[in-house]
Parts: sequence; structure tokens; C-alpha cells
Amino acid sequence: MKGISLYPELSRFIDQRKTEFDQIPESRKKELEEVSAYVRRRLDVAGAAKLTFICTHNSRRSHFSQIWAKVAADAHGLDGVTTFSGGTEATAMNARVVDSLRRSGFVVDVDHAGADNPTYRVRYSDETDPLECFSKVFDQAPNPTADYAAVMTCSSADEACPIVRGCELRAPIRYEDPKVADDTADEAGVYDQRSRQICREMLYMMSRV
Repeated sequence: MKGISLYPELSRFIDQRKTEFDQIPESRKKELEEVSAYVRRRLDVAGAAKLTFICTHNSRRSHFSQIWAKVAADAHGLDGVTTFSGGTEATAMNARVVDSLRRSGFVVDVDHAGADNPTYRVRYSDETDPLECFSKVFDQAPNPTADYAAVMTCSSADEACPIVRGCELRAPIRYEDPKVADDTADEAGVYDQRSRQICREMLYMMSRV
């Protein structure tokens, strides 16, 4: 499958991240390649691969990971890859993540912005449906409960979930929480830095499928 046409600003953002694979440590690449191998195997066997990115509150890192992994898969023409995110508890997708995504070139709409847990529609191309993002527990619908890989994006979720039922692969790929910069002068920069890192690594992961 040929990669889809991304929005121009987002396409430029991704092209820059593709030049940064040398910033990924070799040990990290091996962790990412374990997930790459799973995706490749599932696509070969079933024509579909499901990835659920799990963090404690499903508010920041897991959403970044879900979104960038799907965009990376589509950009590489990997038809059949579906991504999800969830937490050990549900809170809300953090508005700072939404702001960072918009700065990268995504178009994000929201239903009931004042709600405790609004649904965000994240668009990256006119050729595909938007991703619908909201906070949920990792095994809550629409997330899969079988035949998927669980990617643990933070240490606390990894430790809080000794068993992730139904997953075929459990892969710890942890990221530092940008929450540390909330309400500081560095807030936007730290969120954008984490977004760039996750984008870079998801692009590398899908490039190895």
C-alpha cells in the first residue's frame, strides 16, 4: 500500500523526524524492533495488527504514542495497523497534548470541551478517518481484549499491571512524563520535545516492519 498524503505541515514535521533516527540509542531500537516484528508477523498471518499503548492515566504519553504510531503506519503504507490507548485508570486526554499536536500540524476538533473526559477527533489526512481519542481503561471498548500487543509507555503502569489479559506481546517502551513541566515557562517546549521523540521512535518502529 502506498503511504497516504498527510497535511503539508505535518508531512514536513515527519520528514524532519525521519532524519533523526541516529538519536535513538541502539538498546532502544531493539525494544522498538520487538514491536516491529510483532506487527510484521500479524500482518503476514492475519492482515491486521493491533497495538494498545498503556500508561497510568491515559492522558499524555499513551495518546501521543497511539496517534504517532498510527500516523507512522499509514505514512509507511502499512495497511491493517490499528492503534489504541488506555490506562490503569481513566482521566482525560490532557489539553497540553492537544496543543502540541496542533503545533505539529494535526487538525483537532473536540466534542463537549468542558466535559470531564471529552472526545477529540485528531485528523492528519483527508484520505482517512480521524482518530477518536478520549481517556479509558486499557481493556475498555473500543480497545481490543485479545490478539494485540500491549506497549507500556510508563513505569508505573507497567508495575501496576502485572498481567495485561489478552495481549500476545507485552513490550515496555517507557517515556518521561511531560507533566513535570506543567504550568512552567518550559511547558510547551517539553511537550513538543516528548512528541518529537515519540514520533521519531514510532516512525523508526514502523520503518522496520
